[in-house]
Amino acid sequence: MKFLKLLPLVFLLISAATSKAEKPNILFLIVDDWNSYVTKGTFPGIKTPALDKFAETAIHFQNSYCAAPVCGPSRAAVFSGLYPHVTGNYLNGSDPWRQDPLNATETLPELFKRSGYETWGRGKLFHAKLDEGREEKNWDNRPLYGGGFGPFHPKEDQMIGRFWGYTEYTGPDEDFPDVKNVNAAIEYLNGEHEKPFFMALGLWRPHTPFVSPKRFFDLYKPEDIATPPPGWKEGDLDDVPGEGHRLSRIWGERWDQTGASDPVAWNKLLHGFAANTSFADWSIGRVLDALDKSEYSDNTMVIFFSDNGYHMGEKNHFEKATLWELSAYTPIMIRMPDRAHAGTVTPRPVSSIDFFPTLMDYCGLEQPDHKPHGLSLRRLLEDPFARWERPALTSYGEEIFSARSERYRYIRYPDGSEELYDHANDPHEWKNLADDPELRQIKLNLKKWKPGSFEASNGGRDG
Repeated sequence: MKFLKLLPLVFLLISAATSKAEKPNILFLIVDDWNSYVTKGTFPGIKTPALDKFAETAIHFQNSYCAAPVCGPSRAAVFSGLYPHVTGNYLNGSDPWRQDPLNATETLPELFKRSGYETWGRGKLFHAKLDEGREEKNWDNRPLYGGGFGPFHPKEDQMIGRFWGYTEYTGPDEDFPDVKNVNAAIEYLNGEHEKPFFMALGLWRPHTPFVSPKRFFDLYKPEDIATPPPGWKEGDLDDVPGEGHRLSRIWGERWDQTGASDPVAWNKLLHGFAANTSFADWSIGRVLDALDKSEYSDNTMVIFFSDNGYHMGEKNHFEKATLWELSAYTPIMIRMPDRAHAGTVTPRPVSSIDFFPTLMDYCGLEQPDHKPHGLSLRRLLEDPFARWERPALTSYGEEIFSARSERYRYIRYPDGSEELYDHANDPHEWKNLADDPELRQIKLNLKKWKPGSFEASNGGRDG
């Protein structure tokens, strides 16, 4: 009889254990300013052994893009699930999370907490200030250490300011915030956790400054680094509208002084970007190795992505903040707990804004206080070649819009000028086909995805 009285408790415990087992853990691995050189193979020779190994276990979305081609707005779209043309958050340097509508929008980690998950976050995550106390509402862990871009270039290594140069660092690895944050992530993965967890680690590299431990520079010989990079072409901007020229000049001083006019400096910068990328890859590998050795390996979904892409001189431009492929591209690789479709490469065009509804779907999260704009990727995670009609949408200001299908990129500017590129025949976007009458219907099909309205900008600056 005593056993019968205990049955409800037994069933409750079994139910709780089953519920926990059914909820996957989530590891968000965010890098900063990753370039398609690596994941699309447009610049051979950059060494990323950890990511190469991970790709063999994951689904690789080859045509994957951000909602905004700069750090803060891209991350705001990921963590809110809302497009920039609705929030007005287009530019870096604004204050998006402390003004409407994002100050009252439930974030992804907040939703995970409300849905019974433990949340852990370190490194570069929101890249914008939150209201007092809101960081604690997002993350359970302490300390809430972010770190920063340093170490910076010493004066003698600076080309243009402390962010732009080339330094082979010989100090201790722990001088880099990425190393400190990875160490903390490994410690967390080695611990015991009663709840399922949502874990977000934001690396600062390969973002400038191009400062990395010397051993990562030693992986490359300057003479083996193609300068200019394969995607650069003299006269490339001849068929680009005026607004495209304006965006290409956001970091014009850098291009004028360290681009084609100074091939030696350009080579050093490419070398620095390669070293930073390999440094970030090493950091990624350390976290993934810790996960794979932990008890959580078989019940954790891993999502690897970057906030945006990066130019290294293509279109006469350094950094991001354009609507061309190199800025809008972000690598997305997702490893499922059961390793389903491991090593598959799918061409379907997806966006990092799709993470919010995807995780709601897979993790059984509560309904947020707003409707996310993206689409759940479940269909593609279960069948990577399933039908997928929506292009990936990117914007960088009012009426500055791009749509990317599997084959074509369409760009439209506020004055009505346009660009259209055929990636099947022109992967570097050298030939603007917007006026080609034979592609009129292609252009119209992509143009119809342009939002009907754009919220006024909430401030910030280009770049």
